[in-house]
Order: sequence, then C-alpha cells, then structure tokens
Amino acid sequence: MPFHLERVALDDPRAVALRGILDADLDERYRDADADDPPGMAEERAAALAVHGDDVIATLLAVDADGTAIGHVLLRRLGEEWELKRLIVTAAARRRGVGRALTDAVVSMARDGGARRVILQSGRMQPESLALYVAAGFTPIPVYEPYIATMPRSLCFERVL
Repeated sequence: MPFHLERVALDDPRAVALRGILDADLDERYRDADADDPPGMAEERAAALAVHGDDVIATLLAVDADGTAIGHVLLRRLGEEWELKRLIVTAAARRRGVGRALTDAVVSMARDGGARRVILQSGRMQPESLALYVAAGFTPIPVYEPYIATMPRSLCFERVL
C-alpha cells in the first residue's frame, strides 16, 4: 500500500497524536529500567528529552493513501548538531519501508542544509529502531549531551554525510 511524506507544523494534530503513541510505547518499554531512579531523575530525563519548537528544523509525517498518518520524525538542531528525533511508525504500518523513508528524508534534509552528520539517541529496549538505524548507515558513537547524566546507557549513533 503506497504512502507519501508530508512536511507539517510541529503542532499538527496528527504529529502530536503520533508522539503521544510513541511516549506511551517508550514508557512501557523502559518502565522497569527506570524503576530504581533517584528522586528527581524522571524530571531531569524529561527535560533532556524535551523538544523545543525553536530548535525543530522539520516535522515529517508518512501518510497512507487514505490520509492516515502512519509515521513521524523530527529533525532538530541540537547546538551545532543535526539530530533525528521522535521517529515512530504505527504498528499497522511496520515493514512497509516507512521508517526508512522518514530516516532517509531527514538525512537528505540535513545534507541539503549543510550538516556534516546526523546524530540520534536510542536505547536497548528498541531493537527494531536500532536495526533500522544500522541498516540506514548509522554507526555507534558515545552518548552525547543532553543525555549523559540522565540516560548514560543510551545507544547513540551518527551518520556522516
């Protein structure tokens, strides 16, 4: 079944809804891993993960032929870096190339914008995401700010452009 990519506003209701699905999924995956956090760590982690509209270069949706949003990704500036953020593909749309199309679009936008690389942060509880990133040419790098203090076991990657 075909789909296309759309560039939308950060507050597009479809984008907001998909980020909500992603938040619920990540909460479920990492709930036990975060159970022993010291007081205040959840708030610090939330601050590290926060995406501010002024930093967002692009919000992309993958949209099915019937108009349903089936995937989402952000490209944001993180200091001098270009970061892939908040990638999600709905369960019903997996294994159709949606994640790869969104990832490739972000990489192309960053390249066209003059970036030397795209970075991203993920985790061990997201094996399907990790497989996608490796297949898309991303290689491991050390954990970077703002994740060092609050998510030191993150798995971070770069794609040199």
